[in-house]
Amino acid sequence: MNKINKYPLIAISRLRMNTDGKGVTTLVAGSGCPLSCAYCINRDILTKPPTMVTPEELYNKVKTDDLYFTATGGGIAFGGGEALLHTEFVRDFRSICGDKWKLTAETSLNIHTDLVRLASEVFDEFIVDIKTLNPDIYKAYTGADGALAYSNLQLLASLADPSRIKVRVPLIPKYNTSDDQNTTVSALKKIGIGNFDLFTYVTR
Repeated sequence: MNKINKYPLIAISRLRMNTDGKGVTTLVAGSGCPLSCAYCINRDILTKPPTMVTPEELYNKVKTDDLYFTATGGGIAFGGGEALLHTEFVRDFRSICGDKWKLTAETSLNIHTDLVRLASEVFDEFIVDIKTLNPDIYKAYTGADGALAYSNLQLLASLADPSRIKVRVPLIPKYNTSDDQNTTVSALKKIGIGNFDLFTYVTR
């Protein structure tokens, strides 16, 4: 009997317009994250016990917006925690929803390289929260080593068309500067990345 992958569902946010890329999207937030970011906006959500759902169960929850997805070029954005931890689930979900919906991953890329390879074949677009390429700042802010994330971004850029990748490079109060932000962007341009989301974190 084949194993049925399940997704640790935390929340669903519908009718998001041009927030997770082009078109109307539904954000499917799941638990699990390799980082401990100082300003994590989902810390409260990620401590809640998830509801485990099968690909078919999730499809039945989100299919109500099929018309919006197909009319606008939108679809499902997987995020919350680390989307790529659940790449095998999304592969199975794709077999149900087909290619008519755009599937987007919000990811730190600080995960096993094998998942990045698989994800390049499963997801249509990637929103990569790389934060910074400065190893000291990355470690101080996330509690993790950033070398794996950068290596995986280089790999992803070689496996997927860079136009499918948007990289978030935030200005993080008390951690980095605009000079660091610019240095990171310049370095990423050298590996073919051209789509950036530059913004300042709002802390609380």
